[in-house]
Amino acid sequence: MPSETPIPSITLNDGTTLPAIGFGTYKLKGSEGVSAIHHAIETGYRLLDCAVNYENEGALGEAIRRSPVPRDELRIASKLPGRHYEFDDALVTIQESLYRSQLEHFDLYLLHWPNPSKGQYVEAWSALVEARKRGWVKTIGVCNFLPEHLEKIIEASGVTPAINQIELHPYFPQHEQLAWDKAHGIATQAWSPLGRANHLLKDAALQGIAKSLDKSLVQVILRWHYQLGAIPLPKATSAQRQRENLQIFDFELSSEHLATIARLASPNGRTFDQDPAVYEEF
Repeated sequence: MPSETPIPSITLNDGTTLPAIGFGTYKLKGSEGVSAIHHAIETGYRLLDCAVNYENEGALGEAIRRSPVPRDELRIASKLPGRHYEFDDALVTIQESLYRSQLEHFDLYLLHWPNPSKGQYVEAWSALVEARKRGWVKTIGVCNFLPEHLEKIIEASGVTPAINQIELHPYFPQHEQLAWDKAHGIATQAWSPLGRANHLLKDAALQGIAKSLDKSLVQVILRWHYQLGAIPLPKATSAQRQRENLQIFDFELSSEHLATIARLASPNGRTFDQDPAVYEEF
């Protein structure tokens, strides 16, 4: 059953809207992936995030086709990998994303990493602008872009991304990047919002907050994202966890709670040391 508490909407700089929380599909493939994604839609998720590099656009498309939820109520995202950043190659890859998913368009399409040493992200951004003109995608954005990368594509194209999806969790809250994005009208999404593969889900301070609110530790983290102004994209395969992750809009973290969580931040808080200034993914 869908979440009882309505999910707020975020209005982007191009006038489109996104739910304030989405569903991550990393590693959800094949029949099990279809089942998990389909159940997420039934549970109430309307923003679904995938990528070419996840190799699951087909599973996502199948889950959408199995769902009775009208297509125009869903917000489907995918991402262009760095190996396809040449202009013509990028356009072909976006077409292939549509063919694999059997969708007529994507609601959101993103550049996956800037890969600065290759120097192709400006060209790739121009391809996304073109894809939007052709109606293949509705909204365009980026992932893991630092201010210097964002400035270059905005200056070159005159088009500001609607979204910047970055690693963001209590151990690495990215306040400066969040502030930069907000100042330039860019909404921030959070990948790995629950700190994949680190110790966040066992943190004693977060456990204390959760106990005081009679909420789960995960709900506290996701609510923290919402109050921070970021759109979290948690992944969950179990039905119970999928429901829990949506139940974050009926309570609020106090200033004391936020101060406690702020003390968890670390300059070296990245989970896998994936600094976009040097890290590259193709």
